[in-house]
Amino acid sequence: MAKRCAMLGTRRHKANNVSHANNRTRKWQLPNLQTKRIFDPISGQWVRLRLSTRAIKTIDKNGLPAKLRPKP
Repeated sequence: MAKRCAMLGTRRHKANNVSHANNRTRKWQLPNLQTKRIFDPISGQWVRLRLSTRAIKTIDKNGLPAKLRPKP
């Protein structure tokens, strides 16, 4: 499974590890993904999503977007 947020599309970033001698080696910065069950009151179903923590906070504030709702 790809390390990507289902709502925001956040994915890994390429960055550098920089040593004290200023040697640079590549590394990946991974998003903070969590598996979350969210209840959709419109469809009356639970939805299991893999979301970043920022997306979880957005859903708590604004509700589940239409594109993530289960199909009836």
